[in-house]
Amino acid sequence: MSVQTYANFINGEWTPAASGETFENRSPADTSDLVGRFAASGSADVDRAVASAAEAYTTWRQVPAPKRADILLRAAQLFAERKDCYARDMTREMGKVVAETGGDVQEAIDMAQLMAGEGRRLYGQTTPSELRNKFAMSIRQPVGLCGLITAWNFPIAVPSWKIFPALICGNTVVLKPAEEAPLSAVNFVQTLADAGLPPGVVNLVTGDGAGAGAPLVAHPAIRVVSFTGSTATGRLVNEAAAPSFKKVHLEMGGKNAIIVLDDADLELAVDGCLWGGFGTTGQRCTAASRVIVQKGIYRRFLDRFVERARGLKVGNGLEPGTQMGPSITETQLQKVMEYVAIGKREGARLATGGHRLTTGDWAKGWFHEPTIFGDVSPTMRIAQEEIFGPVVSVLPCDGLDDGVQIANSVAYGLSGAIYTRDVNAAFTAMRDVESGLFYVNAPTIGAEVHLPFGGIKGTGNGHREAGTAALDVFSEWKSIYVDFSGRLQRAQMDT
Repeated sequence: MSVQTYANFINGEWTPAASGETFENRSPADTSDLVGRFAASGSADVDRAVASAAEAYTTWRQVPAPKRADILLRAAQLFAERKDCYARDMTREMGKVVAETGGDVQEAIDMAQLMAGEGRRLYGQTTPSELRNKFAMSIRQPVGLCGLITAWNFPIAVPSWKIFPALICGNTVVLKPAEEAPLSAVNFVQTLADAGLPPGVVNLVTGDGAGAGAPLVAHPAIRVVSFTGSTATGRLVNEAAAPSFKKVHLEMGGKNAIIVLDDADLELAVDGCLWGGFGTTGQRCTAASRVIVQKGIYRRFLDRFVERARGLKVGNGLEPGTQMGPSITETQLQKVMEYVAIGKREGARLATGGHRLTTGDWAKGWFHEPTIFGDVSPTMRIAQEEIFGPVVSVLPCDGLDDGVQIANSVAYGLSGAIYTRDVNAAFTAMRDVESGLFYVNAPTIGAEVHLPFGGIKGTGNGHREAGTAALDVFSEWKSIYVDFSGRLQRAQMDT
């Protein structure tokens, strides 16, 4: 069976890396399945992509925003038509079950439609001047060239959160996707090209962080860097961008908690914790890796949670009925196994799971059992550090105040949730849990594109994706004053 070799997309053309080198992309569910070979880009390729984006910017920024929106609407339609194909490609290359990858593509459809609507808004302000015969207003203007580095776990959704608001504001883009999921990025930019996006407006360079990511962040022509990935890498991105005062948006790690109070609907809470903890094999920045349960129902909850986790079907996400796929790489699987060993050494009780799956079809991929630790202390490493795998820690708490304190006792602040029938408790938790996202009687995952997405503390640096908040990353405010008095007026001085 022939294996396709994919190229970079620069100035509207598919072109190999300057070095001619490629890297392999293999399915994490079946490592004998070679998905494709992709361009191993270096600084020369980044330079070409940035030059292409710079040339395209001179004309793209002048295209009326409603006309930019027309292209996004056409892209949304194409994504809808290709949804099943793109979902299967995504499952093959990064492992999550095909129902989830279909949802990933749907987010791109939703985001394209949302940002296309902004093409007829992009609201500024008009306001009275303090002087006679003077008009005051503000408008959004594009920032310029955007360097975007995206994660493998949402390889179409996350690029859409960045690219569509960047485009509607009039910017041009160079995208460096995660090397673990380059095919989805190829599908993404091909869709934009088919929708009529002019050459050079979006460019794609594939490769690893050292070869392609670092030169992109450091390139002097790049004015905005938007990064999704680990907190450790995000810190390096921020430091590399600082000398040239680039605008930097960081979306990083999480250690999210669900609080379950005594009055919660037990089955609903278990449903939510299963989906929050083991959806995408726990490989989400919003994954519910901690469950904080009030002592009155702690044992009942833990027993039911363990029972349900043991029943999850683990396997290739393309197979019908699969509920949880593999870890993305052998390295990530080894990290999961190391944290299981750490949890045991720390004295947490391994309630279920804890082992790599190696028999039958599992032997071909990077699979791990759904794993639950009980009787976890808030200070244990498994309750503090992001594992990014199918490992959930269950912690007892005395009540709402104690639960909130435990939830806030980590370095991250992305997502939180509570299960309760007490509206007062729900509103208290909404206010007091330190997170950028919060859910009541729902898990920590499930954000919708029309609201801001992002976190605080070690999760982010103050910017947000999705919703109209995304426009603030990819535009600059310009305040404009029009004096039609026919004479010199001095603000704050003339009365």
